[in-house]
Amino acid sequence: MHQIEFFTKYPNEVQKEWIEQLVSSAEDTEWGTHYNYSKIDSIKDFKESVPVQDYESLKPFIKRMMVGEKNILWPGETKWFAKSSGTTADKSKYIPVSKEALDECHYKGGKDMLSIYCSTHEDTQIFTGKTLMMGGSSQTINPSMGSYHGDLSSIIIKNLPFWAEIRRTPDRETALLDDFELKLEKMAKLTADENVTSISGVPSWTLILMNKMLKKHNKKTLHEIWPNLEVFFHGGVAFGPYKSQFDEILDIGKMNFLETYNASEGFFGIEDLNAPSELLMMLDYGIYYEFVPVDEWDNEYPRTLELDEIELNTNYAILISTNAGLWRYKIGDTVQFTSKYPFRIKVSGRTKHYMNAFGEEVIIDNAEQALNYACGLTNSTVAEYTAAPVHLTNQQAGCHQWLIEFETAPKNLVEFQFHLDVKLKEVNSDYEAKRKGNLALDVPQIESLPKGSFYDWMRSRNKLGGQNKVPRLSNDRKYIEDILRLVKQSR
Repeated sequence: MHQIEFFTKYPNEVQKEWIEQLVSSAEDTEWGTHYNYSKIDSIKDFKESVPVQDYESLKPFIKRMMVGEKNILWPGETKWFAKSSGTTADKSKYIPVSKEALDECHYKGGKDMLSIYCSTHEDTQIFTGKTLMMGGSSQTINPSMGSYHGDLSSIIIKNLPFWAEIRRTPDRETALLDDFELKLEKMAKLTADENVTSISGVPSWTLILMNKMLKKHNKKTLHEIWPNLEVFFHGGVAFGPYKSQFDEILDIGKMNFLETYNASEGFFGIEDLNAPSELLMMLDYGIYYEFVPVDEWDNEYPRTLELDEIELNTNYAILISTNAGLWRYKIGDTVQFTSKYPFRIKVSGRTKHYMNAFGEEVIIDNAEQALNYACGLTNSTVAEYTAAPVHLTNQQAGCHQWLIEFETAPKNLVEFQFHLDVKLKEVNSDYEAKRKGNLALDVPQIESLPKGSFYDWMRSRNKLGGQNKVPRLSNDRKYIEDILRLVKQSR
């Protein structure tokens, strides 16, 4: 807590120290040599020397790191690569996770998460029992090099320090099973007799496991299984749509919740329980932050701000430079600051339209490819469309709902739905994983709307004209519900 208090009191100084340390550490790498890191003496020098990056620009370097080349983006050899949803050109991204990033970022985030929770719950009993964690799976890239790729959660579990491993359930082999249905079955059996005091995971996946537990053991609430359960540490997707469903399966008053903001690229924030629903930005994890104003998002050389330059309640895209060798890297998230000193944030969205209610990270390019594929196989054409998630409940899986106005409608909408789903799984590995077994994400729902529906909706919003576009993908249901309401009224 003293370390946390230090960076909240001296945020700019801490961030300045980190960029100096990052640049100094990498000056002899191939990247550091190319951009003359040894000559960089200030943040201004750094910004002027190093262009803004995205995955496509770093991919050639990462591919070389994945086959064992050393001293490319970061000193030494990187053996772990977190598999994430892809880009326009790739089904998946592979984000380097260095030893320093594991220790100084991801694991430090876990320790700080526990520290923040315990500081506001001094009577906590979480250390008398175990934490239930459900990991992803990992695969070997190059056996001779000992390099691996997999979900970030699997990388974290495989490398957990002993003090965390002895307090975790289920066993590592079960937690990392690739077959999700088998994993659920084994976890429901193996963890029921443990004294589980905390749960850590993504809300959508965790809810599926919890309902499996209740059904298997014929219980109504989780506290009938784990009477000492007291906290759910969650992150990955927005918790709001799931909160009421968790409340249904918990004993009211016995459960606490704490949100984290972490990703393959780094651990960025932890809910400040002194300011619930706001995330304390963690500034001493080997990450240097820059913030890009809205009007600069699409610029090749955007103007970026430092912490002392930001304004409250304003959207910024995040750039990060990290101790895993991501340099001025666009992660795609946008945040708004809710306070200064300490710097607290809330995640406001993405720089591009997307759906990520289940960790599937579907971007517009994925959607366009899938629609074109389905149209080609069903001799149909799409005039307008939008899509949003239908959140899972305790009774059924969630799904994506697509409202489509066809110029030429397919003869069979079910066939169109099938091809759309197949292509989405092909172009997006996270969507494919979430669709496995129809457990978290069911087949997409397709609603064919009468011609003119989108025009009428845009007119009702006073949004007609060339500069106004139908929002293609949304992570909430506001637009879809508005459109459906208008279509219903017109019938």
